[in-house]
Amino acid sequence: MTSPLILEPVFQIGPVPITEPVLVTWAIMIGLAALAFLVTRRLSLQPSRAQAALEAVVSAIDGQIADTMQADPAPYRALIGTILIYVLLANWSSLVPGIEPPTAHLETDAALALIVLGATIVYGVRMQGLGGYLKTFAEPSWVMIPLNLVEQITRTFSLIVRLFGNIMSGVFIIGIILSLAGLLVPIPLMALDLLTGAVQAYIFAVLACVFIGAAIGENRPPRNASGKEHDTP
Repeated sequence: MTSPLILEPVFQIGPVPITEPVLVTWAIMIGLAALAFLVTRRLSLQPSRAQAALEAVVSAIDGQIADTMQADPAPYRALIGTILIYVLLANWSSLVPGIEPPTAHLETDAALALIVLGATIVYGVRMQGLGGYLKTFAEPSWVMIPLNLVEQITRTFSLIVRLFGNIMSGVFIIGIILSLAGLLVPIPLMALDLLTGAVQAYIFAVLACVFIGAAIGENRPPRNASGKEHDTP
């Protein structure tokens, strides 16, 4: 097993090297896009099993966003849902023989964390305005500006380290036991790896909700009893 810090390119497109995590990511994206197209091309009021399953997933994601952020989930559904499903499938890709999950490499985790950081800034500015968002770094006092800036950086770094450490450790442990004990012994660990991958995907998505929810502050419209937001009269 090679070091997670060293990636050998599989092939090159001009001057751009294409590594295994990139290929696996492309495969996941193509698979998700194809599945979404097949399920959503014939939506009906009497849903098929596939449509019902999709609606259940969307409802679960909406519920988690609403509970975590106390906001209408619609503006955040695509981002949080995509992050959750991609990280979950990327983590579980380790169960395919010969495949290392993209999330076991720092580059992928850093890209995901930077997406969350960028979304935090964009949603914060959109909801509070540029001046209002910048003022949040001076709360509760202007002397907190350096610490709040450091917090913004460290929590992004924590997303990278948490996901990388948990997924990479699982890959190493299964690889070592597989090389020493054969094919059957690591099966219970592979089941544990499934659970770990699901938990880490959930944690990553929830933390993204927490960070974005903190950025949009208290300026979000209140929600009515149905869970949807409405404008105050």
